Amino acid sequence: MSVIEKIKNAKGPLFTFELLPPLKGHSIERIYSAIDRLMEFEPAYINFTSHRNETSYKERPDGLLEKRVTRLRPGTIALAAAVKYKYNITVVPHILCGGFTREETENVLIEMNFLNIDDVLALRGDPQRGSRVFIPEKDGHRYTSELVAQIVDMNNGRYLEDTLRENTPTSFCIGVAGYPEKHGEAPNMETDIVNLKKKIDAGAQYIVTQMFFDNGKYFRFRDLCRDAGIHVPVIPGIKPVSALNDIKMLPKTFHIDLPNDLVKEVEKCSTDQEAREVGIEWTTMQSRELISRGAPGIHYYTLGRSDNIARIVKASF
Repeated sequence: MSVIEKIKNAKGPLFTFELLPPLKGHSIERIYSAIDRLMEFEPAYINFTSHRNETSYKERPDGLLEKRVTRLRPGTIALAAAVKYKYNITVVPHILCGGFTREETENVLIEMNFLNIDDVLALRGDPQRGSRVFIPEKDGHRYTSELVAQIVDMNNGRYLEDTLRENTPTSFCIGVAGYPEKHGEAPNMETDIVNLKKKIDAGAQYIVTQMFFDNGKYFRFRDLCRDAGIHVPVIPGIKPVSALNDIKMLPKTFHIDLPNDLVKEVEKCSTDQEAREVGIEWTTMQSRELISRGAPGIHYYTLGRSDNIARIVKASF
């Protein structure tokens, strides 16, 4: 059953979460361990992030710099397939514009189709490290709406090679991201909502939000979507604070604000474990209010650790 079918058929709010593929050279067992802690709460699906190539420069013996391109967290599709068949659960790999040509995107989607993975979260992705602006690959997509349109084309049996005949349509369910505090590159919220609607008009079927720590921002964002004619489900995505440094790094990394009450509570902490407890309490409070006010589900950003998420879900759902 696809994500949109699960949302429409749900008798209550859905619990879902996101995991990162292991770093290159690391084991899949840590992923299984994180999932095992959460399976008792019957997650509706699991998302798996994707990461573009990163460029670095290494000094050679002759003093010149050698350009090196690597992907630090490969294996998104293989990991999603392994989890799908190990746990008999719906999986949602992320597909990016950044770092991929249209042909590479089509090939990844074909692999997913062969593996019976029919859900995808379509994202533009961040700019290449060291760049202030997003630069697409040659013959790649600049905007998520273009990526969504390509996936919809495949659902209609249209592939990039126009000489193909008797093509088999795919059946991907497509989700996209939304930003309750606007995307970091958008000049204002109005422009950001216009761009979000382009993704929906292109064929996306639901929205998962960027993390936020003030529920009021989610409810205002949902209202703005409805006012703009966006009527697909808007799933709140949230993340618990898990370390002292989060109150500095999260706003910088994700272009979000933290409520002053939360910041004050974390500043009282002397260890990461104390800050983690504050994060669990705050996110539990968020979860309960979101559920009570009709959110279709809650999507948790775990960053690979699930013990705190288990405690939050147990206290909230």
